[in-house]
Amino acid sequence: MGHPKRQRKKYESPSKPYDKTRIDKEKRVKENFGIRRKKEIRRAESVLRQFRRRARELQARKSTREESILLDTLRKIGIRCENLENVLEVNLEDMLSRRLQTIIQKKGLANTARHARQLVTHGHIFIDGKKVMYPSYIVKASEDEKITLNPAIKSHSEEKKNE
Repeated sequence: MGHPKRQRKKYESPSKPYDKTRIDKEKRVKENFGIRRKKEIRRAESVLRQFRRRARELQARKSTREESILLDTLRKIGIRCENLENVLEVNLEDMLSRRLQTIIQKKGLANTARHARQLVTHGHIFIDGKKVMYPSYIVKASEDEKITLNPAIKSHSEEKKNE
């Protein structure tokens, strides 16, 4: 488990930090998803890498029980996978599209990705009646419909429109 005061990094830095193609790709992803730091991209990549690694190991072992657990985990997150080959085809955009910040923007509760991030960090977003203050929160498929904006904020913005 580890020492609580000595936490480890949850991502890996690139081996070639000044690779032009990777920098351009990260810049496009940052703009599209409203991500603030490249650290968030690398964290999502490492989660995706762990899913792929598990899928490759399960393909080699042919364990149906563990395979179903992995596929159920991905389905709960909201990523459609029918078999292990589909797990290997999941890309970074699929992972980032399940973030709370992105889903708020897609639902129309926010105008832009940065606006969605601001709403989350300021505590205006609730999932099933509970305040969630992390834009990188991975929204489960069952929680999609339960995302709401704080009613006081909603009525305040409607009052401004009426004036």
